Amino acid sequence: MSITVYSKPACVQCTATTRALDRHGIAYRVVDVSTDNAAFELVQGLGYRKVPVVVAGEQHWAGFRPDMISALA
Repeated sequence: MSITVYSKPACVQCTATTRALDRHGIAYRVVDVSTDNAAFELVQGLGYRKVPVVVAGEQHWAGFRPDMISALA
């Protein structure tokens, strides 16, 4: 399953999310919505107005969600 974390610089919840993914050994890629307009539009299209937004296969969520991260492990 492909996991993408949509993030921006100096985002505390984004850092917490990527650290939790690292702790669980889950591979992911980070996309900076502050420099990638297509990614920003995708996040808005999903209905989110804050980051991080994590897209894992068919599911997605916003914010630091350790429960959802653990479910991926």
